[in-house]
This record gives sequence, C-alpha cells and structure tokens, in this order.
Amino acid sequence: MGTSRVFLLSPARTDGRRAKLLFNERAAFSLAVRLRSPEGVEIGEVYSFLSGLYFRGKLTYARAFAPRREAAPTILVITPERGLVPPETRVTLDDLRQFSLVDIATGDDRYVAPLRRDARNLSSTLPNDAELVLLGSIATGKYVDALIAEFGTRLVFPSEFVGRGDMSRGGLLLRRAREGQELAYTPVEGATRRGKRPPRLEPLRRTRKA
Repeated sequence: MGTSRVFLLSPARTDGRRAKLLFNERAAFSLAVRLRSPEGVEIGEVYSFLSGLYFRGKLTYARAFAPRREAAPTILVITPERGLVPPETRVTLDDLRQFSLVDIATGDDRYVAPLRRDARNLSSTLPNDAELVLLGSIATGKYVDALIAEFGTRLVFPSEFVGRGDMSRGGLLLRRAREGQELAYTPVEGATRRGKRPPRLEPLRRTRKA
C-alpha cells in the first residue's frame, strides 16, 4: 500500500477581473446565473473560472492522483473563511462576496482560525506517515505557516514548482495528469521557496480524433 495522501489546493482570488464578471448582476452566462441561484455551484468549478489554467490544473491533477477513499475527502480547497472544504462544496454569489472581504495575505483571523481548526482536525484522522500535498505557492507564508504548524514535515509540495509562475504550474499539472505521471514531492519545511526559473514547457500536442 502506498503513502496516504491528501491534496490541499490554494484558493483563487475573488477580487480580480473574472470575479467582477460574476458579481455583475446583468451577467447572463451559465456560471453567473447558477451562482445567483439558491443551489449555487461547486467551488471547484467557480475557482477554475476565477483562476483559469492554474486552478484547473490543480484540480485536474489532484483528481487524477488522489487516493480513492470513501471515509474522508482526499482533496480539500483552502478558503478565505471556511477552512478546508471538498471541491464539490457548493457556494453562491453571496458566499463569494463574503470571501472577497477577507484578505488572506494579512493573516486575518477570519481566515487563519478556520484553517488551523480544520488542519488540526485533519491531522488527527490521518496516519502518522500521511503526506499533505500543497498545490499552491510556497513563496509566502499565507498558507504555509498555518499548515506547517500542524503538519510539519508531512506537508510537501511538487519540487518542480520552484521558480515557476502560476500559469506554468497549471500547465505542468495538466500535462502530468494527462500523462498519468505524478510529480515528485519534497517537504515544504526547509525547502528553497524561490529559485531560478526553469525552461518553458513545450506546448502540449493535441491528439487527433479518429
């Protein structure tokens, strides 16, 4: 049996250009309309729209390699005020407005307290040798500090992320998911958080349908 893993996905910004499209009450495209309904939309889909390639890459990769466990989720999304939630969690436009009021970069307690709570609860349910794979930037402490405090060396990240920008990371994750080749991970604690930019990825070749 392989190492038990849980994938932790960093959130998308809710105050950018794409978010403004969703907050436009006149927006008539499908996602905006569904967000205004009481049922809402899965946060994974919403964040994939807000962040584009980067979050789509994270979610696709995590779904490709996360262990299949029925007892507890193995993919969790970091949120601005609700801690860790599965990507299937449904949110509404009002939820996104609440998210946009919390600045995670400043260590707002509305963000940090739920994150630490859920990290602590998650840690208590996992085997001692489990790995928590952070799919997100480790260049700042906005996620890392709270997670390392709970998980220590069990918190790992793809070593190939160092030096890459968001879009490059997203492209790398999509490529590896498509190839079925999982990345190598290294502990966040003590890792080099910034490094030389690696060579650009070669464009993915489109497969022709027969």
